[in-house]
Amino acid sequence: MRKRLATAAGALLAMAASTLAAPHAAAREADSGATAAPSASAATGFHVRDGRLLDANGGDFVMRGVNHAHAWYTSTTPKALKDVKALGANTVRVVLATGDRWTRNDTADVAAVVDQCKQNRLVCVLEAHDTTGYGEQDGAVTLDRAVDYWIDVQSALKGQEKYVVLNIGNEPHGNTGYQAWTADTSAAINRLRTAGFTHTLMADAPNWGQDWSFTMRDNAQRVFSADPARNTVFSIHMYGVFDTAAEVRDYLNRFASARLPIVVGEFGHDHSDGNPDEDAIMATAEQLGLGYLGWSWSGNGGGVEYLDMAVGFDPSRLSPWGERIFDGAHGIKATSREASVYSGGGGDTRPPTAPGTPTASDVRSDRVTLGWAASTDDTAVTAYDVVRLDGTTETRAATSATSRATVTGLTPSTAYTFAVYARDAAGNRSARSAPVTVTTAPAQSTGACAVTYRVHEWNGGFNADVTVRNTGAAAVSDWRLDFAFPGDQRVHSAWNAKVVQQGSQVRATPEPWTRTIPAGGSVSFGLSASFTGTNGTPSAFSLDGAPCTTL
Repeated sequence: MRKRLATAAGALLAMAASTLAAPHAAAREADSGATAAPSASAATGFHVRDGRLLDANGGDFVMRGVNHAHAWYTSTTPKALKDVKALGANTVRVVLATGDRWTRNDTADVAAVVDQCKQNRLVCVLEAHDTTGYGEQDGAVTLDRAVDYWIDVQSALKGQEKYVVLNIGNEPHGNTGYQAWTADTSAAINRLRTAGFTHTLMADAPNWGQDWSFTMRDNAQRVFSADPARNTVFSIHMYGVFDTAAEVRDYLNRFASARLPIVVGEFGHDHSDGNPDEDAIMATAEQLGLGYLGWSWSGNGGGVEYLDMAVGFDPSRLSPWGERIFDGAHGIKATSREASVYSGGGGDTRPPTAPGTPTASDVRSDRVTLGWAASTDDTAVTAYDVVRLDGTTETRAATSATSRATVTGLTPSTAYTFAVYARDAAGNRSARSAPVTVTTAPAQSTGACAVTYRVHEWNGGFNADVTVRNTGAAAVSDWRLDFAFPGDQRVHSAWNAKVVQQGSQVRATPEPWTRTIPAGGSVSFGLSASFTGTNGTPSAFSLDGAPCTTL
């Protein structure tokens, strides 16, 4: 996976006129005589339960909003918050400066920002930006120094737990020294808890926020468990590292399956380090019920002005990126729900009825489709969560907007137990349905499929025509064809199938009109790609995990 060289915020910061201060010393130990850290039950505002972020009323809260660079554009903040609220946002992530790299946002200023968020019925995610790229960026400071800042301005924060999430430090490690992320983040959380903060805390990933090293992904459970309040949310920033749908889905699904809370704290529609797949980011976040906060409202410079959502802070002049995130599919207007703390008395607190017992259809070696009787609710059921039961453990297996879902990634000839929850528009979750146990089919034997791969090549590019024949006795639906390129080949587009590539691995799945391969029949699709060096032919194909004959 490629390494990110600079942040979106970094280009904006190039415009900010301020004097850099020397970095402070690395993490200090907490006072041995300090007051014990608060327990999870002491939380009076946002809190984490079962991998979900809940608001003070216990309702599921999904962030939908934007980043605003308050530290460098303080005079624009009152209007900016009003404008993003009018466009449908329920959250704003606010850039603050500790005074080490940029002009300090003092206690009075922080209190004013929180008040403006509340006036506009927005949840405030406050972040200390001076930590950006520590270990690689000149002048960046440690997470320990960020904790000093939060303690210094605590009078503006304590008592605001219903409205404020504390993002400890922005992108706290660059690509140098990121191995310290786990220990540094755990220590910062513990210092804040010892200082009496009961807020939900947000921890940014290392590697300029993009976690290409998977340091946060692989150590998130350790950090979460190190929080005495168990009230930490993780934040991934998705730019050029996340330029395919497969990468986006894999990363977010790993957290959802592990029941670890995560949001996409920054992302854009383009970037100098690669082209992030914003469609996949927004669709996957909506599917999994995860929050996202786009970068950024306005004021970008240094070559990434295209990341401005509003040109010149003017909401009547939305850029293509602004139109996409606010008005597009899975965008803010369509998916944002205001925090119930602003709705007076907690709003809708009645959960949906439990879904009906799921029933299985189209049971295959690696997947099963489940259907169930729909839940009822006072307002509307917005999603169903299918969970896999393993003794007393639940793992989220799929999320669906309808009373039907397909669970994939299963092992042949294995018994699985599934159940379903419903969620409504206010975030209330139903009781669990009765479970069902399903045994997957045996692995498909070799020879039940045959593939023809034909290439039409030109200088540096080619089209491939692929025909998949079902040589078995039963129709195959919702198929998946996997193969690997032997050289440096890159898919750019496809027709009659959806084709995604991760490294050399390629996966094709059907369009609605190629969904079923009848017994003895075939489907064909094509792809257009480029290559460097020799354009070799894939040597092996598998259909739904079973090897095919190559013709």
